[in-house]
Amino acid sequence: MKPSLFLMPVLYAFAGGLSAPLAAQEIAARPAAVEACLSLASDAARLACYDRALGYAAGTPQQADLAAAEAATRLEAQRAQERAAALPADAGLIERARQRSEELFRRDDLAFDMEKHATIANAGRGSLLDSRWELARDSKLGIFQLRGYKPVYALPGFWTSKVNDTPHSPNPGNTVATPQQLDDIEAKFQISFKTKLVENLFGENGDLWAGYTQSSRWQAYNAGISRPFRETNYEPEVMLVVRNNYSLFGWKGRMMGASLNHQSNGRSDPLSRSWNRAIFSAGLDREHWALVLRSWYRIEEAAGRDNNPDIGDFVGRGDALLVYNRDGHELSLVGRHSLRGGDRSRGSLQLDWGFPINNLLRGHVQVFDGYGESLIDYNHRATYIGLGFALLEWF
Repeated sequence: MKPSLFLMPVLYAFAGGLSAPLAAQEIAARPAAVEACLSLASDAARLACYDRALGYAAGTPQQADLAAAEAATRLEAQRAQERAAALPADAGLIERARQRSEELFRRDDLAFDMEKHATIANAGRGSLLDSRWELARDSKLGIFQLRGYKPVYALPGFWTSKVNDTPHSPNPGNTVATPQQLDDIEAKFQISFKTKLVENLFGENGDLWAGYTQSSRWQAYNAGISRPFRETNYEPEVMLVVRNNYSLFGWKGRMMGASLNHQSNGRSDPLSRSWNRAIFSAGLDREHWALVLRSWYRIEEAAGRDNNPDIGDFVGRGDALLVYNRDGHELSLVGRHSLRGGDRSRGSLQLDWGFPINNLLRGHVQVFDGYGESLIDYNHRATYIGLGFALLEWF
């Protein structure tokens, strides 16, 4: 089936529109006059425009961390004094435990000094993970606005070392018997966005997000089979993200999350592939670096209906994302593993490099090696190399 001729431009225009509200990720020139900012519809983009026009520079994440640590120390000293004054010296163990329990669950805005609490809640403001997840108190931009999630890119050239012309699965109903006539070079593109559904579930912390990612592999140069879309993966999810503030080997723990994730290719048998996961994540960053660790539990399907029952032994049971971002260049490495030994020890590595071309467009290179570049190829090992451009990277 031939894809619609206007599909690609529409997707690119839609994805480009996602970048408008992402002030933290925009690369924009300083406006000639403050009045130029009035035409921007997005609150975040308009504020960023005013900041550029007036030469405002926000404090660094390191400064925010230092201020938060100092405020926490003063607050703890204040609470210790309050406890000493309220609790007799001869109070028993049960009474002391009761008071500590009350301190743990009382409302922040009633019990804490507000200035100190606000400073603590702004730890890490402006850090890489804060720019993506609005973690700090003053970074939150409200609900139901589109935000970037995973990278948005188009790779007109996407080559593979080994074509998977007979996709298969342990489920007999999901095995292709007749080889497909596929080219080893195609096009790949991805769109991804999220929006916040609920903000500050737990006082001034805890946001509920909904995200969607779609990646397609298009046999754009294969006229012999009418240039079909070989594989499209759809990935909606719901994520609960909470702010952290701890130190670990020079890294700052910024966030933890839990999500429900569905991924499928929307095909009928024998090409149908899908799975559902509960994913747990932790994010840390430091200057120019971000690290996100994830593990997941697959929600099992009914016997006989699972079209990829061994997917965990190929795509993996966890992954790690490491990103380096500096001077407009971004390198990211994603590693996945089955977390099993012996002949079940499998996984993949994906390296992406994004680099600036101009203020609005970025070049993008992608290299993948291992299992599961897409769902249809979950148990197929190959190397893939892509070259194109990106509208958004991770940060």
